[in-house]
Amino acid sequence: MSFVSELDPKPLWKRFDEILAIPRPSTKEEAMRRYVLDLAGRKGLRHRQDATGNFVVEKPASPGQEGAPVVVLQGHLDMVTEKNEGVSHDFERDPIVPRREDEWIKATGTTLGADNGIGVAAILAVMEADDLVHGPLELLFTVDEETGLTGVVALDADTIALRGRLLLNLDTEEEHAVTIGCAGGAITRIVLPLETAPVPEGSTVLDLRLKGLKGGHSGMEIHLQRGSAVQLLARALYAAGPVRLAGFQGGNKQNALAREASARVVLPAGRRAAFAEAVEKEVAAIRKEYRPVEPDLRFEMGEGAAPGSVWTEDLGRRVLLLLNVLPHGVLAMSHDIKGLVETSVNLAAVSEDGNGVGVLLSTRSSIGSALRALRRRLRACAELAGAQVEENEGYPAWKPNLESPLLRKFQKVHERVQGSEPELKAVHAGLECGILGEKFPGMDMISFGPIIEGAHSPDERVQADSVGRFYKLLTETLAELARG
Repeated sequence: MSFVSELDPKPLWKRFDEILAIPRPSTKEEAMRRYVLDLAGRKGLRHRQDATGNFVVEKPASPGQEGAPVVVLQGHLDMVTEKNEGVSHDFERDPIVPRREDEWIKATGTTLGADNGIGVAAILAVMEADDLVHGPLELLFTVDEETGLTGVVALDADTIALRGRLLLNLDTEEEHAVTIGCAGGAITRIVLPLETAPVPEGSTVLDLRLKGLKGGHSGMEIHLQRGSAVQLLARALYAAGPVRLAGFQGGNKQNALAREASARVVLPAGRRAAFAEAVEKEVAAIRKEYRPVEPDLRFEMGEGAAPGSVWTEDLGRRVLLLLNVLPHGVLAMSHDIKGLVETSVNLAAVSEDGNGVGVLLSTRSSIGSALRALRRRLRACAELAGAQVEENEGYPAWKPNLESPLLRKFQKVHERVQGSEPELKAVHAGLECGILGEKFPGMDMISFGPIIEGAHSPDERVQADSVGRFYKLLTETLAELARG
């Protein structure tokens, strides 16, 4: 246990402190699932679990509220696993190390997992409490949210069998606001078959690295116009003229902006000076363009170890062409909601395995037809490069319902607790509400949470005092729904 368990409200922070010590990368949430179900078992609560690992725990109503409507509380168990360069941390084994900076709780060199660990801790605090007023509760825990909502997409509605049609999603990162809609999204992976050749005799080998970018959430922070290290390094290499590649990699997760990228190039000995000058010139231009949003962008170039082989000239050329033509960032703003990003794409990662070079992209839009058109655009780019395309099914947008009875009750509680009406928000990120609304027709949903900044990056932090206000808002909303 750490200092975190001594923060208020203690029932919530104690559970979050314990969660920090439990490994929970996406698709590897088994230890976290056992932890939650053990707590539920101690309370004598029943649960139902589907084959994917999603599960719901039933908590009876508090005395006298048995006739109240069933309310669903929902959060996801997994977290994004990002760390700073040079940080030694195994997310499948090592605990997250928290630290406090003034009003903020952060991790030490890694993501904190407040997304969605704080929401899960709040649900657990409600599950264990004996002094709250609430109707019957269904506590829904989903898995594998951070890799594209794949856990909830695979949720078996017949097994989970939710009775409640009022859902409070606790996966929002802004105070004094309530989320009532979100974008749909999908993942595209473009693969070029790996083709190699012997290293030309007398070659010079250079290692290049672009790093220091801020990264962040590919939906919530895409509007900040931060760079993709993958795209920017490819831009610099393409500007320097023909080059043989022996490797190119960068980025990590599809829902995180790429903070670092590296490449190994093989040059004729006589080309080194001209190549270095051209690359440095382009990087200087990039640094100037991005200085307002990427002030810590750094570029390194030095001697590299001789590789066993190089990519063929054709493969290297097609990879650089593809990375230079693929879009990244905001593509359209909403015509209906001021300031809301409508459509975007994140050029997230490049990696190489023994069979090919893969390019990972995350696409989002609040308009289904625009998302489909964007995916066709990416496919067209891939076909021009002679690459194969892999696509997931994606997930739907969540359309706002301004006439929601649940929203009206929440607004009433928010004004009483916070002293003002909440701002109504639709977000350019995927929330599980859209999928749950399709699987359980008639579901009335809202999403809210504390102040979390820098999610999906090692800069992630949660404002400590806002967590207490968030928890009070949650418990007061449950009481209001029970009385209603």
